[in-house]
Amino acid sequence: MQKKRFTSWTIKQANTVTTVVILVFVIIFAYLLIKENYQDYEKTIYKQEHSVADYGDTQKQLKSLLVKNTLAIVTLSFILFAIMLGLYKIFYALIQNDMHRFLNFFKNAAHKEALLSPDEIFFKEFKEMVLYANEMVKTINQQKLSLKEINLILEKKVQKKTLYLEEANAKLLEEKKFSEEILAAQKEFLRYTVHETNTPLSVILTSIELYEMKNKKDRQLSKIEAAAKNIFNIYDDLSYLVKKDQVPYPKVSIELVSYLSMRIEFFRDVAHLAKIDFEYSSDLDKVYIYFNETKLQRIVDNTITNAIKYTLPEETVFLHVKQTGADVMFSVASKSKIIKNPEKIFDAYYRENNNVKGFGLGLQLVKNICEEDNVRIDIASTDKLTTFEYKFKMMGE
Repeated sequence: MQKKRFTSWTIKQANTVTTVVILVFVIIFAYLLIKENYQDYEKTIYKQEHSVADYGDTQKQLKSLLVKNTLAIVTLSFILFAIMLGLYKIFYALIQNDMHRFLNFFKNAAHKEALLSPDEIFFKEFKEMVLYANEMVKTINQQKLSLKEINLILEKKVQKKTLYLEEANAKLLEEKKFSEEILAAQKEFLRYTVHETNTPLSVILTSIELYEMKNKKDRQLSKIEAAAKNIFNIYDDLSYLVKKDQVPYPKVSIELVSYLSMRIEFFRDVAHLAKIDFEYSSDLDKVYIYFNETKLQRIVDNTITNAIKYTLPEETVFLHVKQTGADVMFSVASKSKIIKNPEKIFDAYYRENNNVKGFGLGLQLVKNICEEDNVRIDIASTDKLTTFEYKFKMMGE
């Protein structure tokens, strides 16, 4: 339950009310005296009626005395009222003077540091208050000075930090500009390298095919052809990375069984040089998917070359196509060392076997393409087989 709040009064209002109260008490006091005097008068009249012969003269004298006593009482009452009122006014003026000094002191304390002198105050209780008020003002001024010093220090620190940040920002802008120039130069170099690499690679592979048509295929020439095909695969990866954000890659209908057969034949010589065989099988004669051919080639070629790199010698790489519901599953399985971290195998530059050459960018490119085109990838690795499986949507589904 909340306490009832009393209405605040000003000193002037309190002074008026006090004056009225004193006046009321004086009137009541005078009234009581007059009433008592009149009662005495009536008692005296009553007695005189039975004992005095000259009753009329006595009554006149008593009335005159009553009037004199009444006037005396009224006069004394107003004299008492005037004395009390005067004393009160003096007391009120002294209090008001001290209060005004305190009010002016607190009003100016926010802008000035002047203190209040105890000699200017009349009442002893207020003099004690002056000491506390002056102490409060001194404390506030000290805190203001401390805050001012802290603000100056903070401003200097902020200015220093701002200058440092501006310099750092300028350096970052320069470094950013330099990095952008390096990246632009790198992209231009890759674009030029990719463009210039295509022609000699095509010439090498075409020359090898023409030579094989006229002469028997020997081991040294097979090595050259395998190396050229590996370079061609790297070239295709670089070409895709350079152009993927600038050139559209529209989807077309691709017959997956025959397409995989073609890509397997392309890498068969490379596999033979690594003492590895391919075994390709399909549960379907034909199956179509709606996919971009360049992207599909990056998935297939990188998966096959990865299998060639990591399959143990004298082992077989099993490639298989099957249908599962509305999906087509393409899998590549072979015996290799167990993959310890399948979740990291698609990270850039990650290689579990550092003896195998390469940057580890091929599988990351495969992962990016699969994420873009909603192709699911599953990896299983045991001491018997390591399997990469890709799930494509059948065309028309």
